[in-house]
Formats: sequence, C-alpha cells, structure tokens
Amino acid sequence: MALVRYEPWDLITRLQGDINRALGDMSTNDSSGATADWVPAADVEEYVDRFELFLDLPGVVAKDVEITLEKGVLTISGERHMVESKDLLSKSRNERGRGRFHRRFILPDTVNSEAVEARGSDGVLSITIPKQPAAQPRRITVSA
Repeated sequence: MALVRYEPWDLITRLQGDINRALGDMSTNDSSGATADWVPAADVEEYVDRFELFLDLPGVVAKDVEITLEKGVLTISGERHMVESKDLLSKSRNERGRGRFHRRFILPDTVNSEAVEARGSDGVLSITIPKQPAAQPRRITVSA
C-alpha cells in the first residue's frame, strides 16, 4: 500500500486557479507580481447594463490610488504605506500587504470607456463600467 502525502493547501490552490481561468477574459494572468508588493482581492460582477468591480483597499488613501484605462485595459495601482510607531514592540505579526499594488483587467469591446466611474468607501474601491447601449433595430421610411 502506497502512502500519499496530504497537502491541505493544494485544494485552495486548485480552486484559485479554476476561478482565475473562469474570469480569464476579465483579468490578465497576474504578471504584476514582479512589480507589486501585494495584490488586492477583487470581485467582478456583470449586470445587463454595466460591470461592477470591487477591490479591497483598507488603509489606502484615495490620493495614493491611480486608475487608468488605455486600449481596453483597466489598470489600478497604488500604495499602502507602512505606519511607523515608536513604541511598537520588536515582536509583531504583519499579515496585511504593504507597499505597491497593481491589478489589470481587460475590458470587453462592449463597454463605454468614457463613462467609467470610481468611488471609495469603507476600504472598498468600487468601479462602475457601463456597457454601450446595444444597437436597436428600427424601421426606416422611404421618402418620396
């Protein structure tokens, strides 16, 4: 009988890979890891008339966030600064990412890039990306 080593995190890694593949048309493979210190978690929701994008950015000041949209690629980058304290004990535990972050999302051709809006509240950056209205069939009359 062969022994099989149990890796509890393997299931989580596979689940994350499946989610990334499912949203592959919305998000690039995170090649930004080389330039980013951390990657914020993001939720993408699609509605009939828009996409909603939510990024968790607690502790990030709005002036430290840059959002650009160029050639169908929405890029969100910024920085969470480390808070220095003089009376901090030498033993501490830090789990939240600090430093530069970077996320990119490839948008479909159906979005109205001129009407994208962003707002921040309670540590969550919300970006609304409206879709272009679909071309509606219409009747054209012939004039004499």
